[in-house]
Amino acid sequence: MQLTDRHVVVTGAAGGIGSAIARRFHAEGARVVLSDLHGAHAVSSELPGSISVAADIGTEAGNVALIDAAEEAFGPVDLFFANAGVGMGTDPMDAEGIWELSFAVNVHAHRWAARRLLPGWLERGEGYFCSTASAAGLLAQIGSAPYSVTKHAAVAFAEWMSITYGGRGLKVSCLCPQGVNTAMIHQEDQLADGGDIVRHVGTILEPADVAEVVLQAITDERFLILPHPEVADYLALKGSQTERWLGGMRKLQRQVLGY
Repeated sequence: MQLTDRHVVVTGAAGGIGSAIARRFHAEGARVVLSDLHGAHAVSSELPGSISVAADIGTEAGNVALIDAAEEAFGPVDLFFANAGVGMGTDPMDAEGIWELSFAVNVHAHRWAARRLLPGWLERGEGYFCSTASAAGLLAQIGSAPYSVTKHAAVAFAEWMSITYGGRGLKVSCLCPQGVNTAMIHQEDQLADGGDIVRHVGTILEPADVAEVVLQAITDERFLILPHPEVADYLALKGSQTERWLGGMRKLQRQVLGY
């Protein structure tokens, strides 16, 4: 997809990867709607012609309201980038609220947006859905069960969307970065000890670097977006030598976290 004069919605756009993607898409000539829980006014103010919408995408009503506002401003949505996410929790003993919020933002938000957008896209015979999952959605997130489980679900939903609607004009991509220099990996209460793992295993990219990879993938209409190419090697090892991969992950956990 060429983004010039395309209508793009980016959630989680107040900072991190979302703001970098919004800036890069705007530079390509897209009409950008930036959304976050309290809006993304600071970023939007830098991007002439863009708008900021405050929306709680952890609810179906929030997703519907966001898309309604975007369509009122710029007409039908061409590309919806479900980037917003949360990283929290440790294990099955976590409070139900942690698991519920993780599923609401990391998984159900994608489903709710798709529910609102799909009828129009299928009628038009075109549309583009891109979600931000994580390398944890292809592999696993040591230290955080809620994050690992919900990001796996996000990848699975994107795969299902591509399989089911790819023959009817819908394009689907799924962004699965490893370490990125955002607030999530620096706030220990977000991913428990998982932030230590992310910082330990490889290169920490800047959000702007990720945005460049995303732009090229959207242009090429590739499903899997891997800003860290080594993730493909880890995934191949996981698929072909599962016991070895699991053993390596246990070893990494002991090395970094001590248990």
